[in-house]
Amino acid sequence: MPTYKIHNEQLTLIKENPFKLEKEIQNIVEKNLQTLLGLDFIRTEFSIGSFRIDSLAFDSEKKSFVIIEYKRDKNFSVIDQGYAYLSLMLNNKAEFILEYNESKSGTLKRNDVDWSQSKVLFVSPNFTTYQKEAINFKDLPIELWEIKRFTNDTLSFEQIVNRSSKESIKTVSNSETIATVSKEIKVYSEQDHLENIEDDFLNIYAEIKEFLLSFGEDITIYPKKKTIGFKIGGKVFCDIVMQNKGIRLFLNAKKGTLKDPEGITRDVSEVGHWGNGAYEVRFPLKNETEIDYVFNLLRQTINNNKE
Repeated sequence: MPTYKIHNEQLTLIKENPFKLEKEIQNIVEKNLQTLLGLDFIRTEFSIGSFRIDSLAFDSEKKSFVIIEYKRDKNFSVIDQGYAYLSLMLNNKAEFILEYNESKSGTLKRNDVDWSQSKVLFVSPNFTTYQKEAINFKDLPIELWEIKRFTNDTLSFEQIVNRSSKESIKTVSNSETIATVSKEIKVYSEQDHLENIEDDFLNIYAEIKEFLLSFGEDITIYPKKKTIGFKIGGKVFCDIVMQNKGIRLFLNAKKGTLKDPEGITRDVSEVGHWGNGAYEVRFPLKNETEIDYVFNLLRQTINNNKE
């Protein structure tokens, strides 16, 4: 899609300023990992045996490692390379934990990591049609991100989403590596959280989801093992836990920052919970009309996380 600059009602085409080297892409992404992807940077050029990982990152939301590879050429298989890196990770867990602890001066242990949520990201200015079609599986722990730089010092960074298929990668591949990795790594979808939930609560979830997505394209759905997260600007601002007897909504805001004169929220700032933030709202509500009040709390949370 062409993009133009407006000056005195005249349009000037903003042209792409292509990257000359993969290292340029890598430097930009590594220095802006939190802004672009909400990830913690761990290590650049992380080597294990004959493999070299361009960027190693950690997803603190999912408690899992993320491998990032940068490509300018188009002659590579995202499936083969992606699963090779995931297999490498699962067979060398201690090295990944050691690298995290040395980078973060932390005490991360093997059981602290949710290895089932591991994934590989490929970042490139362009992907072929074949590569885009190759990720059309419901359970693929591989993502494609297109990055473009423009002459007016702007940057676009967009995920290629092609998950319309309901087919599993395991059913169409005879690869032993894919079969082995798939036993340990699980890609969770929104639908996974909605199975076997009563219709009343599905309707409430649909109403909340519709309200959140009405804020525009900046809002994205972020399914995790225990929750359905909603992000804005790469940051989770609320989590929803679907249960057979109700819904738990967690608002990612610090204690004392939301205006809640009706006292509808529960303080969970000092209580262990799956979601983010200090506030919890439980459904069903005492009164159905309180949903508009909850929407106001969500609006406050979105604005706080935007800031």
